[in-house]
Amino acid sequence: MQEGRRVAAVVAATGGVAFVVLAALLVPWDPVPGPALHPVAASSVFTPAEIQRAEDFASLNRILGWCSLAVSLLLAGVLGFTEIGARLVDRVRGPWWWRVVVAVVGLAVVGRLATLPFSVLVRRRVLEYGLSDQAWSAYAVDMLKGLGVNVVATTLVMLVLVGIARRWRRAWPAVAGGLLAGLVMLGSFVYPLLVEPLFNHFEPLPDGPLRTEILALADQEGVQIDDVLVADASRRTTTLNAYVSGFGSSRRVVVYDNLVNGSSGVDDRQALSVVAHELGHARHDDVLIGSLLGAAGVLFGVGLLGLVLGGGVAEPRRVPRVLALLAVASLLASPIQNGISRKIETRADVDALRTTGDPAAFIEVQKALARKSLADPTPPAWSQFWFGSHPTGLTRIALAERFEDGGGG
Repeated sequence: MQEGRRVAAVVAATGGVAFVVLAALLVPWDPVPGPALHPVAASSVFTPAEIQRAEDFASLNRILGWCSLAVSLLLAGVLGFTEIGARLVDRVRGPWWWRVVVAVVGLAVVGRLATLPFSVLVRRRVLEYGLSDQAWSAYAVDMLKGLGVNVVATTLVMLVLVGIARRWRRAWPAVAGGLLAGLVMLGSFVYPLLVEPLFNHFEPLPDGPLRTEILALADQEGVQIDDVLVADASRRTTTLNAYVSGFGSSRRVVVYDNLVNGSSGVDDRQALSVVAHELGHARHDDVLIGSLLGAAGVLFGVGLLGLVLGGGVAEPRRVPRVLALLAVASLLASPIQNGISRKIETRADVDALRTTGDPAAFIEVQKALARKSLADPTPPAWSQFWFGSHPTGLTRIALAERFEDGGGG
């Protein structure tokens, strides 16, 4: 037992040191040129009516999200930190792997049902405010797909974890940590190929001035892209977006159809500003950076799990406890994860402003993105710190104004 905990301690220390070193080397901790950046005043960008509408929408949705999170954590805690979950798993008959599968599926379904009322309330508000016109039936299908992807991924992780803990009673943290870290890297690589097509249909951006400008911009930034894909996101949302996913040969730059088809009122200059931001991510291999940090975090987490549960991980009846610990760890890690994400997003903004040389277009598209999504212009500071994966729109506009005034370096 002591030997197993020593192995777990070494694995946790290795993962923790790897995370710190990778973060120190790869994360742009000071991406903004010049002095500290302060967001512009909301009243200088939006009308009082726009501010009120965004705050009305975002404030209640935020409360519903917190309530959903609280219910999810409470349920995970009751099932994982008491014997209730373990006793339920004990009732399942069959080999160990079957009991793990049933436990994961059962917990996922119960968790989804417990938080479903909050999802429905948020969905009704999304429809009421015109952020989507997707039918409830199509929304339900997407929700079931999301649940299915989550169940498959979680089941795979738990089968690996429990199976290895049963095979290597002392060394399992090292074996499982290494294998799961590898699965994080593999998952990031195959996600654009296997998961994204479940939710959207993708087609190449049609020939035209915008496509030509995007490819020229990619060449200017030294980013090799075979194509720019357009996702049929408008069937699900009226909000505007673009993103980069995958790395290596699976890397793709994707734009929402309503960003480039003219229906949103965004012109080609503004759309190019959004794509330039995504090309900044591609230029710095930000998906790969996130994957490496995630792999190190998994190694650290598996080591901590070995210290907390020891050989108990080998028992299928402990699946609810493992998942409860993962839920708590995910919440506690959110400020670190999102703090890093905001730095990386800011660097991509800086790249977009430097390469396009068009801060006015950047500012206009930030206004359009905020209006379309009804983003709260001034979210609570602690909420932004804990849950905000991107800088606020007002902060991004302040960055563009600095470039407009010639202070972008």
